[in-house]
Amino acid sequence: MWEWCFILEALRQNGAIRTGARGLGFGVGREPLTAALAAYDMDIVATDQPEAESEIWTTTAEYAASVDQLRNDGICDPEMFRRHVTYRPVDMRAVPGDLGTFDFLWSSCCFEHLGSIDAGLEFVVDSMKLLRPGGIAVHTTELDLADNDPAVHVQDPDTVFYRRRDLEALVLRLRRDGHHVQCNFRVPRKHGADAYVDRPPYRHDPHLRLEVNDAVATSFGLVIEAGARR
Repeated sequence: MWEWCFILEALRQNGAIRTGARGLGFGVGREPLTAALAAYDMDIVATDQPEAESEIWTTTAEYAASVDQLRNDGICDPEMFRRHVTYRPVDMRAVPGDLGTFDFLWSSCCFEHLGSIDAGLEFVVDSMKLLRPGGIAVHTTELDLADNDPAVHVQDPDTVFYRRRDLEALVLRLRRDGHHVQCNFRVPRKHGADAYVDRPPYRHDPHLRLEVNDAVATSFGLVIEAGARR
């Protein structure tokens, strides 16, 4: 929930939410963001991985194979949703160049599932090509609070927790490419919810920090404004 709210607020603060804008979502699954953004009278291209590669997410009901599975009638009128939302399977490890140009794009807790540290970072950099100059990208991912070395693989071999050094290198690369990056590596500890670490079996009551194997992770948000094309 924190990540969805962060994405919506970052888009709002950066002027991306406006009638007629065009947005692109990666790895959207069943998240409510597609419907929430379409309800603002914007055209949304929603993507998820090809169905042949979706088994792990199908079993947890987090995978979307069609536009109808993205509907949320309590958030967006069904007719408006049909008018504004299209669906396309996309492998985030090989983003196609024919998706078009967008005013904004987002991914929520996705690029850590691409198989390696570098694969996720390459996705973030590569996807910037789909934004018009001044367009906004918002991504969330997992931050390893212990900054383990080597990076921690969790759940399955395709999932990693990013270390601060990995994300700092990504920010530096994006800035060198001419993009403006907003992020905050400060992890607060004053509030009780900040100090609480949810451990197996998880309570989800709620949690901002999560223990998986030998790692403790939290959510990290990245906001990028696309620079002029070179």
